[in-house]
Amino acid sequence: MPVQILVIISFYILSLAEWTSAKIVRAGIIGQIAVGIVYGKPLADILEDDWETTFLVLGYVGLTSLYLKTNLVLSIFGAATGVCFPIGLSYILLYLGFGYGAVETFIIGATLSATSLGTTVAVISSASGTVDLAQTRVGSVLVSAAVIDDVVGLVMASVIGKLGPLEGGNDVNLGWLIGRPIVASIAMAIVTPIMTKFFFAPIFRRYIENYFARYDHISNIILMILSLSLFISIAAYTGTSVLFGAFLAGTFLTYIPSKHPEGPFVVMSREEGEQFADKSPTFVHTFERYLMDVQKYLMEPLFFASIGFAIPFVQLWTGKRIWRGVVFTLLMVLSSGIVGVWLPLWTWSPFSSLFLRKKALSSEKSSAEEENHTSGGSGRKRRNAGTIWLSALLLGSAMVARGEIGLLIVEIGYNETAYVSEDGFITAVWAILLNTILGPAAVGIIIKLYGKRIGNSEWGLQNPVAPGERSHIGSRVASSA
Repeated sequence: MPVQILVIISFYILSLAEWTSAKIVRAGIIGQIAVGIVYGKPLADILEDDWETTFLVLGYVGLTSLYLKTNLVLSIFGAATGVCFPIGLSYILLYLGFGYGAVETFIIGATLSATSLGTTVAVISSASGTVDLAQTRVGSVLVSAAVIDDVVGLVMASVIGKLGPLEGGNDVNLGWLIGRPIVASIAMAIVTPIMTKFFFAPIFRRYIENYFARYDHISNIILMILSLSLFISIAAYTGTSVLFGAFLAGTFLTYIPSKHPEGPFVVMSREEGEQFADKSPTFVHTFERYLMDVQKYLMEPLFFASIGFAIPFVQLWTGKRIWRGVVFTLLMVLSSGIVGVWLPLWTWSPFSSLFLRKKALSSEKSSAEEENHTSGGSGRKRRNAGTIWLSALLLGSAMVARGEIGLLIVEIGYNETAYVSEDGFITAVWAILLNTILGPAAVGIIIKLYGKRIGNSEWGLQNPVAPGERSHIGSRVASSA
């Protein structure tokens, strides 16, 4: 027993590993996964099976809480490109070039189509010393595209998880087996906003929310737990991902409070909600005070470490697997980085001019500036072309990182189906790990060299926000809906 206690205590070097990895390669999850590899079966096999199972469960709860504090915001063009290109190019290389099976190629391509939301948020936070990326237009596009990519990845994880019964030639309805999680996800994504807006929000705002000011965080936590439990149960029962249910729970909690200034949840800071009798802290404030540290320093690191338990570390290091992994990585960098092309395409499209004219109506001064900008001719565009392409490079580099959802998908495909071979699994792992290192590292270099220039550009800082409103990135994501 004393030995086991010492092992468990030493396992919590996860925080140090995350900090070191973030400093070196700007991808903290790499350090946490490395600790999982060392302590799990892939390398030293220090942890017992019961402890690995426990950490896996706790880590999955942490991953669920990560998506609870996020809202479902759509950036259709970038997200669609980030999903379709990795899968399409995977078929060219893996199916035609390496000879992998069609279903195996689809699973590996789906693995690389899910942008790491956790890494994206970490990238935005780490860049705040040079430019507040969360306050920029390119940052808003980045977060929304990463969110919808992850949502699609969650749906794909559900579909892939249903492929297991097909292996033994069982008499199953293929269309319903694959279509059920897709139909369930689409139905939940449509029904949840409609029911929230026209049924739950009016009832909550008229009869319930004023009572929340009496109990502040206690009432918030109770509603958060009930909402998360409800949406996770519905998602599991209908056949879609429970993490997608956590997304929708975040959407639900974001929308139901009233938005008028007299509303109890309309506060400039958490302190205001706690001090005034007629005000209440927001759900984001409650999450930050009571759950953020547990989720960030305990449950989330345990999840990434549990991923390391399943990575066959020794088997990674053969010549064939290394060069295949590197080649596939470069192709996936291209397929994800191409998302940035949408920024210059949008900038020089007619839609951009319409958007700028609409925004210019907010004040006479801004209207005059926009008219001068649009009538300034091609010289102005030539002057800003370099900065626009730098913003595009920043967006594309930030979309390269892969992480929790990609590793989750490939683990499901490898462990729960017979379609993904060990070679295919290792190729996908190489691509995920290298992309997760290269993406944040490239973003860090771009921000360091050109951060201020991008911040002052057309895709840079938006309207300034009062200090009390700029709490945490989760707050911005939630409020952008």
